[in-house]
Amino acid sequence: MAQLPPLRALQIFEAFGRLGTVHATAQELNVTPGAVSQQLRLLEDHLEMVLLVKDGRRAALTPVARGYHELIAQGFGRFALAQDYIVEHRLAQELTISCLPTLLQRWLNPLLPAFQLATSDSSLRLIAQDLEPDSHMLEHTFRLTYGEVGRRYTHSRVLFTDFCFPAASPEFLARHPEALTPEGLARLPLIGIDWGAQYTTEPHWRDWFLSQLATEPPPLRHVAVYSASGMGLEAAAAGQGAVLAQWSFARDDLAAGRLVRLSQDRLYLPDPYFVCWGQTTLNQPVARHFLDWLMQIIKPIREQTRQQN
Repeated sequence: MAQLPPLRALQIFEAFGRLGTVHATAQELNVTPGAVSQQLRLLEDHLEMVLLVKDGRRAALTPVARGYHELIAQGFGRFALAQDYIVEHRLAQELTISCLPTLLQRWLNPLLPAFQLATSDSSLRLIAQDLEPDSHMLEHTFRLTYGEVGRRYTHSRVLFTDFCFPAASPEFLARHPEALTPEGLARLPLIGIDWGAQYTTEPHWRDWFLSQLATEPPPLRHVAVYSASGMGLEAAAAGQGAVLAQWSFARDDLAAGRLVRLSQDRLYLPDPYFVCWGQTTLNQPVARHFLDWLMQIIKPIREQTRQQN
């Protein structure tokens, strides 16, 4: 295969053949007329043939050069189509949302039908993952997460600050009515939740009992410890034990009667939940719409979180 000419020379040749003058070519490509003439001579030297002839005071393409230009123009047309493809991909209506698993399952997912109703032409790609994405790779994606990690992303906003309380199945409470007092609850089977080493501020049972008892709690009996809050709530609804439930994750189970609240006191999480996004995320119209929608629907949820007893 013959060595191709420099791409810059081909670009200038394509523009010259389309526009007809050195001056117009220089204006379109934001270069000097001298640079245009230099690149055209460079192309002639590379091809070892004359491409331009004088036609009065203007330069014109030779017959062979016109055929060559037609083929070159097709190539640059394909370049333009490729660029349009990339732009369409970046502005596509598919929105990617990465989320902590229980935050996605128990909090965001029930809210999404309202968003999808308002943006019927959008498509959502939902990723449930505990591992935080690289903040520099969060290009066209939102990340919903908890705690100080949310402030490490390029852009972030606070969603809400949740609170927790003991909860259990109605059957568990019927078997263990002493669960309604901190002293009685401390002696019963407890379901633990541990999000892992990267999250160090979420409340645990010991924090709850320290807030309720005047003294250090006795040794606690954990029948199981789950890495995700949603699994702990399911275990509690199945009667395995009492769980330290977050309001935002447990409210549907409470409303349906699958769980009952064992105390009206509350222990607030020390950190809020965040929505985070990358440098180019909001280039998507659907992403801007999602963020606006999310910040609107979060207002009454914040109020419910403050007022719920």
